[in-house]
Amino acid sequence: MPPGVTRLLRSVPVQGRLAVVTPRFGDRVVGGAEALSGEIAVGLADRGWEVDVLTTCATDHYTWANELPEGVTRTEGVTVRRFANQHHHTSETGRRAQLKIQAEVLPSLDEQVSWLGWRFTVPGLFDYLLRHGQEYQAVLFAPYLFWTSTVCLPVVADRAISMPCLHDEFYARLDVVAPVLRDPARVWFLSEPEHELAHRLGPLPDAHTVTGAGMDIPTVYDPDGFRRRYGLRRPFLLFAARREPEKGWQLLMEAYAAAIAERDLDVDLVTIGVGDPQIPVALRQRVLDLGLLPPGDRDDAMAAALAYAQPSKMESFSRSVMEAWLAGTPVLAVEGSEVVGWHVRRSGGGLIFSGSSDLGEHLARLVADPDEAKQLAEAGRRYVIDNYSWPVVLDRMEADLAEMAR
Repeated sequence: MPPGVTRLLRSVPVQGRLAVVTPRFGDRVVGGAEALSGEIAVGLADRGWEVDVLTTCATDHYTWANELPEGVTRTEGVTVRRFANQHHHTSETGRRAQLKIQAEVLPSLDEQVSWLGWRFTVPGLFDYLLRHGQEYQAVLFAPYLFWTSTVCLPVVADRAISMPCLHDEFYARLDVVAPVLRDPARVWFLSEPEHELAHRLGPLPDAHTVTGAGMDIPTVYDPDGFRRRYGLRRPFLLFAARREPEKGWQLLMEAYAAAIAERDLDVDLVTIGVGDPQIPVALRQRVLDLGLLPPGDRDDAMAAALAYAQPSKMESFSRSVMEAWLAGTPVLAVEGSEVVGWHVRRSGGGLIFSGSSDLGEHLARLVADPDEAKQLAEAGRRYVIDNYSWPVVLDRMEADLAEMAR
């Protein structure tokens, strides 16, 4: 699974049995919501909770193929129960609904219901919750968008906690996803802008709170070693996320290309993550794609960068921004991202860019003034440690679980 939370966070165990429902789980999984779900499970298990992770056999969010075996295993103090997916991509009604959603046209309710299972369904998970859901004190569902939440949460709504990881996107406005926000016993949000978005979308249960998300704090970074290993001789801007339009990939490529042309910047772009980067021929001498790196190299990349670029407007928390700040690197965030802009304004840990002109100006400024870059990064690091270290976040979650038990 993704890097685990710090062990032995609390000396006094808390009695209770919890389930965490997430569409993917394991060390081969790339995804912020899935990583966070796993880390919550491990963190609460370390604090004395009995925790089951209920998930699928998939690791790839493009294919949803059953790559892992069904059954029950134990890892890091957590019981993992995997259930096989059934695939329904041949559904013409579901496909038609997907095309409408992509065009931001609201499908009919019948089409939306067909769309719910268009990617996959997990009948075994649904059946397990029907039979055993009442055995748990609480059942946490994340993120909001998949069948594992939209269809399975209502089965245990009286003890469900939704951690939706909302983005301001058309999917969040579908009738069939409204119950994920409206019907659970409680809702946990990762940021205040996400909380505000949820209120704009529709009714919420009275019991909802902003818990934030926890971050591990690495103790060792090797930026010089990273530069040597990958032959990096110039300062570089780093992007570490899925190379997809929804994550701002195309926006960043266009802004970066224009910025280095306009200012003749001696700053490269290094990208890490999954997905096909499709780097234009004209940029292949300036953009280095390293693919999916092991956690240690990823941390070192964050520490070695001149700045970290966050071009995505579709964020509910932005773990990569927090990773950059912890590594001592300032953040350049795209204008229009309510969540990342909120973090940058609260922390003082970065700068906002709206296009190539801003991006080029900010990069030139950081190259010319290392002291300013250091001050921005230090402010960001303090912000993460004070607000989003795992002990702080797990305390918030346990306080809410205690309220739920009353």
